[in-house]
Parts: sequence; C-alpha cells; structure tokens
Amino acid sequence: MTVLLLRLAGPMQAWGDDSRFSRRDTRMVPSKSGVLGLLAAADGRRRIDSIEDLAGLRFGVRVDQPGALQRDFHTAINWDTGQCMPLSYRYYVADAVFVAGVEGDRALVEGLAQRVREPRFPLYLGRRSCPVTDPVYLGLSDATLQDSLRAHPWQASRWHRRRQAAEVRLELYLDAEPGGAEPVETRRDVPISYRPERREYGWREVAHVAPVVVPNVDSGTSASSFVADWLAAAESAAKEA
Repeated sequence: MTVLLLRLAGPMQAWGDDSRFSRRDTRMVPSKSGVLGLLAAADGRRRIDSIEDLAGLRFGVRVDQPGALQRDFHTAINWDTGQCMPLSYRYYVADAVFVAGVEGDRALVEGLAQRVREPRFPLYLGRRSCPVTDPVYLGLSDATLQDSLRAHPWQASRWHRRRQAAEVRLELYLDAEPGGAEPVETRRDVPISYRPERREYGWREVAHVAPVVVPNVDSGTSASSFVADWLAAAESAAKEA
C-alpha cells in the first residue's frame, strides 16, 4: 500500500455532504467525496466515468489550520430567459489548511500523484468557486495512512502559528477500521456516481483518533518581526512577461 498526501488550502472551501434546496451546508473538514472528486478531475475523468477504484481508497485528513465558517447569500439569474433562480444560503470554510491522505494500491496511487502535479481538469476545494492554492501535492509515503499524516510537517500559515500556543494539537480523522476503540461518526460521503442526473453516495464510518501534537516555534512572535513583501508577486510576474 502507498499513501498520497495532499495540501488542501485556499481562501474558501466547501465540503457539503447533506445539502438540499436553498441551504448549502459545509462540514468543517474535507469530505471523502469532495477529495475523491478532486482526484477524479486531476485524472481527467468526467462525471459519467467509473470511480469504483477511487471509492476503494482509504481516506484521512489532518486539520492543520481550522477555518472560520462563512455564510453567503447567493443570488442568480438565467440570462437567456431573465428568470431569477431560487435564492440560497451557501456556507464556506475560510482560511483553512488541511493535510489529506489516500491509501491504496501503489500503481493507482502513484498514477494519481502524477495527475495531481499535472491535472487534466481544474482542481477545486468542494465547489467550483473554491480553487486550490499551490502546492497541492505533498508527496508519497510507504508508511500507513495514519503514520504518514502524523509525520508530515505542519502546514499552517505563519500568521496562524503566531496566534497559537507553544504546543498545538492537530485533529485527525480516518476511515474507521473494524474493531477500533476511537469515537466513530457515520457519514454518507463515499461517492458511487457523480452523474449529474443521479448522484449516489454510500456510507462510511469515520474515526476521530488521537490528535497530532506539534511544537510551535512561532508562538507569540510579534507581527512586526514578519515583514511581507506585498509587491514581490507583481514584480515576479512583470519579469516573466
């Protein structure tokens, strides 16, 4: 078995697994269906293509930077007919960073790793309005899924680290193993089909295992000691042009 690690970070993320009609909720951690959808997009699969091999991957996620829940009052109009579409509330997770992992057959996982680095379709964090930020690919590991997630370096932003204590607990969630002693939650977010006319999802059990404890050398660091060069990106783009 091989593990692929992914960094899921962006201004906004949305990981709904039970949203209907005028209210589109989000979980505060990535869903399995959302992350497998990202991998399917990277692999160039269309919604009508089979995802049976992806659904068999074991999934886990570490919360490196908990996000804040945001609500958007969403309006839309059909420009062809002029008809207003139903109004809705849409919820997002803002300023979050997660490390997600999938574990499975080496050939499948290594192929997905290559596609994540060279995706065939754009990658999103749950919804099309939530693009990813680089880097997404963090690497491959031959350790177990849990050990891989525990060992990878902390990915939180510098400004977030400064606000935390000298020791930080990173929550960790994994597909539950039979007979495990950890608290388990049942979720319906295993994709069976992404077909627009009939999306189907199965159930899985999620274990909330012992958190990852990491030292924080940036704790209490004054904001004045971190000087951001806000023009660096613009200057770099100008030179490339």
